[in-house]
Amino acid sequence: MGAVRQLRPVTAPTVGAAIGAYLSTLDHPETAGTRRVYTSTLRQLRDHLGADHPLSALEQDEDAARLVDWFTRRWAEQAPATFNRNLDALRSAIGYWRDQDWLHSDPTRPLRRRGRAPDRTRALPKTAIEDLLTRDNLSLREKTLWRMLYETAARASEVLALDVADLDLRNRCAKVRRKGSAVDVIIWQTGTARLLPRLLRGRRRGPVFLTDRRARLPLAPTDLDPATGQARLSYRRAAELFTAAAGGATLHQLRHSALTHAAEDGANTSTLLSYSGHTSVASLARYARVSPEALGRWQQQRDPTTRRR
Repeated sequence: MGAVRQLRPVTAPTVGAAIGAYLSTLDHPETAGTRRVYTSTLRQLRDHLGADHPLSALEQDEDAARLVDWFTRRWAEQAPATFNRNLDALRSAIGYWRDQDWLHSDPTRPLRRRGRAPDRTRALPKTAIEDLLTRDNLSLREKTLWRMLYETAARASEVLALDVADLDLRNRCAKVRRKGSAVDVIIWQTGTARLLPRLLRGRRRGPVFLTDRRARLPLAPTDLDPATGQARLSYRRAAELFTAAAGGATLHQLRHSALTHAAEDGANTSTLLSYSGHTSVASLARYARVSPEALGRWQQQRDPTTRRR
């Protein structure tokens, strides 16, 4: 006969303590990005409700309605992706709290994720990219970074995180850490291969892409060039420089364009998945959509009248 245990009621903590307990479950290297994003959302919730507010109060209709109203007002005007990301953060925490028996219902139930209209214009024409990458007034750092991003179709965050030791210059490849911390290989072409040695100038340690000046604030040794004290180039600064040079285009559009152009050149799904680092075809689909111009050329090639001529 099994032992009989007396069940004790679980006392729910305050909102501040509950948020702290949930975020502690994300304290791992592979969840660092998720923790950073979710922390921002949950801190705003804590500031709205008050750190000492009883978490159990969210079971009450009045507090639940207050939460829904706050969330709607806070993010209703944001892009669907931003709205959904913050809702995911909130629901992930609520799911944890329910697992602890601190809550027994989901106060966000009236909220619905928002659909995103597909953006089919993000790929830049090949001619526009080539014009951009061959400008005479580009610094060597930007010329190398942008060409590497386009040739590898890697995420900018992955390339900016590269250290010199990660590079295999002879084989034109490097190991990168993808989303979810998976280790993968990116491969570049002749354009990047010719630029990298000039950029590195014999350096064997430190970040590949550096700031123009020495770091002014204390940074982790892994984000500094030991010889010059220059810091790793940040995503924010890299994105600002590209947008200014490209007339408003975003750094991410280099990746989008690379995948679209590869699809137009006939790359199959397996190749595109390896090229992009995606793990699902659904994630890849919005990138690998051919342009109207490429679709027009394909139709013209298939047109029986054109073929007879």
